[in-house]
Amino acid sequence: MQVLERRAALAIVPLLRLAFRPFFLAGCALALLAVPLWLAALHGSLGDWQPAGGWLGWHRHELLFGFGLAIVGGFLLTAVQTWTGQPGLSGTPLAALALLWLAARLAWLGNAPWPLLAVLELGFPLALAGLMGRLLWKVRQRRNYPIVLVLLLLAAADGVSVAGLLPGHGGWQRQGVLSGLWLVAAMMGLIGGRVIPFFTQRGLGRAAAVAPWPWLDRLVLVGSALVALAYATGLALTVNAGVGALFLLLAAGHLLRLWRWHDRGLWRVPLLWSLHLAYAWLALACLGMALWHFGAPLNPSLAVHGLTIGAMAGLILAMIARVSLGHTGRPLEPPAGMTLAFVLLNLACFSRVVLVLWLPLAALWLAGLCWVLAFALYLWRYAPMLLRARVDGHPG
Repeated sequence: MQVLERRAALAIVPLLRLAFRPFFLAGCALALLAVPLWLAALHGSLGDWQPAGGWLGWHRHELLFGFGLAIVGGFLLTAVQTWTGQPGLSGTPLAALALLWLAARLAWLGNAPWPLLAVLELGFPLALAGLMGRLLWKVRQRRNYPIVLVLLLLAAADGVSVAGLLPGHGGWQRQGVLSGLWLVAAMMGLIGGRVIPFFTQRGLGRAAAVAPWPWLDRLVLVGSALVALAYATGLALTVNAGVGALFLLLAAGHLLRLWRWHDRGLWRVPLLWSLHLAYAWLALACLGMALWHFGAPLNPSLAVHGLTIGAMAGLILAMIARVSLGHTGRPLEPPAGMTLAFVLLNLACFSRVVLVLWLPLAALWLAGLCWVLAFALYLWRYAPMLLRARVDGHPG
């Protein structure tokens, strides 16, 4: 039976053997294209062409629910195989899920009729939550049930964003995206709290990873979920000292985690310092939002871009650089150019969050250029790995 199953797995085209392959490729390709399109739109180079919700609405929606959710889906549908011992999604079902994601992207960009766009857009996160829930329920793996809950909440936030395309509901689009961003932050805190100390321990050859503090894990998860709720209801859209206190508590929790995980040796290992820097941007984004809610004269967009570029995209690039190596049977040594990619993405965030205060136009274009180069380097070095079979002969 095992021989037959192995032969069947090897008969599947490599791109469709596990979810990380198509979704890492597709998500990074979207990241590579979306920022130049947005900059071209800002420059007025695209004429009268408008995607659903206009260019600003498209920009903020697609970099979260297009790019971000593709990578989250690819990671989770691959990791769940290890967590549960159940076969991961592959072959025709995986191709169908990837095509659903692609159809939603084309619907947004092509300004498809609202009912069609809504069905395509919400189909992907709901399918992802259903697949994860089914696999986890089979083995009653309660530890990972919160992941399914966060995915369902992300689908709800996406629904609010889609509803914002209807006449008279324009503000909902922004609320849905901001709510979704902090749900992704909750996912980053949940997954990052497990893998960052573990990867640090393994990468440095330490005897054991830093033991988690359950109360701290719950604090950052519940706190991020409450922030997402505050955005969904509109409470966090205006200055509010209570929301500021929540953000300050979150910043302290994330910084405490970083302090506990720190090891001086990690700065010699690009696959480690990239993870830690991304998590540091998450803490700084929380601190920036706290200061704004306490009345500091800061543009909250700076904190949002610290979250999206430095934390979300930074953690994505660091994780997929490692996961792609491990799941294609290669040593955990990033190929040439990836250290530069990590540096470029952090420079993109620094430009968009800090340099923009003094050189608005130049910093914006520098951030866009660094972003594009970072993801171009990933695609250049990793696309051949993702399109070919594992080097160790394993069918994954």
